[in-house]
Amino acid sequence: MSLYRVIEVSKAAMLQVSVLRLLAFITAALVLSGCSSSMTRVQTWEGEASTDGSALLKAPGEIRVASVNGRPMGNFLIDDLALDYELLPGENQVVFSYKTIWAKTGVVRNGESKVHVVETERHAVTFDAEAGETYQFEFDKPESRQAAEAMTSDFSGALVNSAGEQVAAFESWDGQSPAIPARTPVPGASAAQSSTPQPGNTLEQLKALWGSASEEEKRTFLRWAFE
Repeated sequence: MSLYRVIEVSKAAMLQVSVLRLLAFITAALVLSGCSSSMTRVQTWEGEASTDGSALLKAPGEIRVASVNGRPMGNFLIDDLALDYELLPGENQVVFSYKTIWAKTGVVRNGESKVHVVETERHAVTFDAEAGETYQFEFDKPESRQAAEAMTSDFSGALVNSAGEQVAAFESWDGQSPAIPARTPVPGASAAQSSTPQPGNTLEQLKALWGSASEEEKRTFLRWAFE
C-alpha cells in the first residue's frame, strides 16, 4: 500500500471517530435540550405545562435527585451537574442522595480509580410547593473527604424557600413508593413550552446549543471531537 493511500485511510478513520464523537455529543445535547436555555431545567411531570404555573427546586451538583412523586428523573452524563426541577403546585415528594467525588492524592495504579466517591443512602423530602416559589437544599458542606464520609452515617438538612424558611427536613427513605401519585397538569392546560425534549431538526437544535455555549466550552468540545 502506498504512503498516500495510508494517509488517506488514516484521515478517513480519524474522521469516522470524530463523527462518532460528534453524534455522542448531539445525543447528550438533545437529552439536555429538554432543559431551559441554560440546559439545566427538568420538568418532573409528563404532559403539557400547567396553566397554574410551577415551582422550582434548585439542586446543586452534590444532590442527585432520583425521583419526584415516584417518577424517575434519570441520569445525566455529567455527574456534578446542578439542575433546576420544575414542580407542579401542591404536595410533592423528592427522593435524592448526596454524592461527592474527591481526587486521590497518592499514587494511582493502572486500572485503579483516580477518585474517591462518597455517597449517602437515599433520603426524601415531602412538602407543599407553591407556584412561582423557588426551593433549595440546605446542608453542611464538608471541606474534606473524611468529613464527607463522616456525614454519610448521619446526613441531615432541610429544604428552604426563597425567604430562607425551612419547609421540610430530610428524612431517610424507606424505599417504598410514595403515597403521592405521579403528578399531571390540570386537563386543558395550554401547550406552553415545556422542558420535555421535543422532536425537531437535529441540526437546528445543535446550532442553537452551539450558539448558547461559551467560547471555552466550544474550544473544549472541538479539542475533544477532533483530537
